[in-house]
Amino acid sequence: MFLFCDNRIKRDAFKTNKKLFGNFNTSCFDSITSIPANDWNEAVKNNNAFLTLSYLNILHKQESDSFRFRYVIVYNRKKPIGVVYFQINDFSASIFGEMISDKFNEVKSKRTSLFQKYIKHNSNETVMRLLTCGNNYISGEHGFYLNINSKKTIFKIIEAVIDNVAKAEKLRGKISAVLVKDFYEDGFANKSRWFCTNFIRFKVEPNMLVTIPNTISTIDEYIASYSKKYRNRAKGILKASSVLQKKRLAINELHLYCEEMCSLYLQVYNNAKFKLACVTKDYFLEAFGSQKDLFYVDAWFLNGKMVSFASGFYLAHELEAHYIGFDYSINKEYELYQTILYSYIEEAIKVNKKQINLGRTASEIKSTVGAKAHDLFCYIKPQNTVSRLILKPFMQFLQPTEWVPRNPFKEVE
Repeated sequence: MFLFCDNRIKRDAFKTNKKLFGNFNTSCFDSITSIPANDWNEAVKNNNAFLTLSYLNILHKQESDSFRFRYVIVYNRKKPIGVVYFQINDFSASIFGEMISDKFNEVKSKRTSLFQKYIKHNSNETVMRLLTCGNNYISGEHGFYLNINSKKTIFKIIEAVIDNVAKAEKLRGKISAVLVKDFYEDGFANKSRWFCTNFIRFKVEPNMLVTIPNTISTIDEYIASYSKKYRNRAKGILKASSVLQKKRLAINELHLYCEEMCSLYLQVYNNAKFKLACVTKDYFLEAFGSQKDLFYVDAWFLNGKMVSFASGFYLAHELEAHYIGFDYSINKEYELYQTILYSYIEEAIKVNKKQINLGRTASEIKSTVGAKAHDLFCYIKPQNTVSRLILKPFMQFLQPTEWVPRNPFKEVE
């Protein structure tokens, strides 16, 4: 008999003003509406667009029984000096089994065989509850911000906050594991060997970043920096998509096309390896409504029908590629996906952003347009024996797939 996750017990918001150590204390909230906005805003300021309340409120509206959020403000005495953000995911047996079914063959044991049989006959039961410090809707270091100079103190605070939230959640239902995501290889967490004693460090799919040289001012100039092989390939892609009509969508058009966008987005989502956070059809309307100066959506039409779209965020120093959608049935004929990648590069050049974050997955294809891999690492801590059994194939599932990096640029003499 496997005991996984207890039914959650609903309670009011967490206790506020909980002491950590020294002069540091926290206030924790399970609803964004309970957060003292002035304190949160003072702590975050303009240091991370994905930790602002205006952005987190978009995600708050995606909340469900199986996907929930927690918010922590850190104080030094009474002054807010940082925030920590959590997401809680419940994985049903059917979803979890679908994700890691092929990995069970690599982790053979009597217990894994029993577990396979169990999830097969209990498809609706929650078998894994994951507490994540970070944001499963985007990749990158977006789990916390602390205005403290001492790295040692930052690590100590984060670990204490994680421990407090994990303990509080055990009152509502068992937490299977704690995940802290995503850290770059050269980031401060990895350099300082953070969590290495209590957490398991593992590699995930890299973020693919494009850097625009200062000498480039148009997409044509960017493509001209390619070798002949890749210039011809790029020209072929742009020619195939030249019959499409591209349009920057306004808010009223997002209302008009939200059903089509949702359908195209789900084609991409359903083809994804890791189906963790699925947005609703209202997500893009909410994002545009609250982040209209930072968020945009482009769409491509064929004979009046939307066949693809791409969304993005304008950040301080880069363009962040966000959710996309396209019709897989005509993708090859009209080079829909590759056209989306070039559109991000063109947009970044237009708005003078020198870096584009194309995100994870499809690494090899992204490298053909000039993206370079920047390795990402996560830290995970199983909370009990059963979760250790589940996590082994789960972590293997998250390991990066092998791919061949491509270099489209001319060789430097």
